[in-house]
Amino acid sequence: MIQFPDHFTWGAATAAYQIEGAAHEEGRGESIWDRFSATPGNVLNNESGLVACDHYHRYQEDIQLMRELDMGAYRFSIAWPRILPTGRGQVNPAGLDFYDRLVDALLAANIEPFVTLYHWDLPQALQDEVGGWGSRETAQAFAEYVRIVSHRLGDRVHHWITLNEPWVSAFRGHEAGVHAPGIRDTPLAWQVSHHLLLAHGLAVPIVRENGDAQTRVGITLNLTPVSSATTSAEDQQAAYLYDGQHNRWFLDAVFKGGYPSDVLTWLRDMMPKMDAADAEVIARPLDFLGVNYYYRTLVRQQAGQPEVVRPAGAQLTEMGWEVYPQGLHDLLVRLHQHYAIPHIYITENGAAFPDTLSPDGHVHDPLRIQYLHDHLLQAHAAIQEGVPLAGYFVWSLMDNFEWAYGYSPRFGIVYIDYPTQRRIIKDSGYWYRTTIAANGIAS
Repeated sequence: MIQFPDHFTWGAATAAYQIEGAAHEEGRGESIWDRFSATPGNVLNNESGLVACDHYHRYQEDIQLMRELDMGAYRFSIAWPRILPTGRGQVNPAGLDFYDRLVDALLAANIEPFVTLYHWDLPQALQDEVGGWGSRETAQAFAEYVRIVSHRLGDRVHHWITLNEPWVSAFRGHEAGVHAPGIRDTPLAWQVSHHLLLAHGLAVPIVRENGDAQTRVGITLNLTPVSSATTSAEDQQAAYLYDGQHNRWFLDAVFKGGYPSDVLTWLRDMMPKMDAADAEVIARPLDFLGVNYYYRTLVRQQAGQPEVVRPAGAQLTEMGWEVYPQGLHDLLVRLHQHYAIPHIYITENGAAFPDTLSPDGHVHDPLRIQYLHDHLLQAHAAIQEGVPLAGYFVWSLMDNFEWAYGYSPRFGIVYIDYPTQRRIIKDSGYWYRTTIAANGIAS
């Protein structure tokens, strides 16, 4: 048995728009994902999060599932448009009441809430009125929203994540256009990335002010270890730039007080507009970093720009992502060696496989069990090398709305039969329960 440290946190993660549903109930406003999903062709099968897993009405049942799985923590996000339907101004009391009930029910079940304040569901009103994250006004509106939520929940919630994956919000949403708000404008995407980080920095002292001595605040970044496809100088240079664009742009700003010089040079006329004081705001000290890891990236140089190469013969998940557990170890060790981070949590790690309900009434998902086992081995190896890894959250607690892919990919350790909303714990869920109970995995 390979043992994890005492007091290691074991949990699962979700996001509001992916599971809650109740999109038009009790005063919730429209989000950019409501608008994006309602536009034909944006989401596979034109699906949306209008109902999702109906967690808004079934959260008690879902907490019972967490108890059955022996989880000590649950990472969820708060829907900004449920709190402030137009993004700022008038508060919706019913929205705050829902999260009040959720937090109290989690604590009654001895499950520690880890709250993500922004997981991509910007109020559509801010997109319409000021241009969303393209405007500094949205960063200020976020600070107002954070003040309201942390004031209400800060006496009971002690772990706060400001943003989930700002790279995805900026570049999938504003450059590739395949996420909400569906814009294709590269200079705007870089500006958005800065405003997101500014919003994060503005939020940090507000969370602390409304908390107590136990309050911990961090940010979650999706990070990928980057390697060159060959040993050529050109490919290595391309890999370094790609790493700067995807990893160091966020890590350096948050933990080193400034953006990486090589990326700033590369940006030239796409340089985001920023105030002199922004760097200090963004780099306010944090208690932890949340790491979302799914795959590594191989890069070569093509026409003077980095190009991603798919590894030959690799095992792929249903998302087309390479299964590469070693990358988690390499990433964690690098973070520990290059950045002064007090604690690290793996806030997402998991895989989509073509799960089906078997005639015996169970969901047998051996590929996911192997995936989790192998990644946890690599996480443990990183701990042995001194990495201050404090916890692990599997993505995801349950199958859910997977953004532009709709309901086709299944990431959960709990199967959702969407027509009936029946929940069925998969074999991987029971395996994870055994792992949690042992605080370790069989070697």
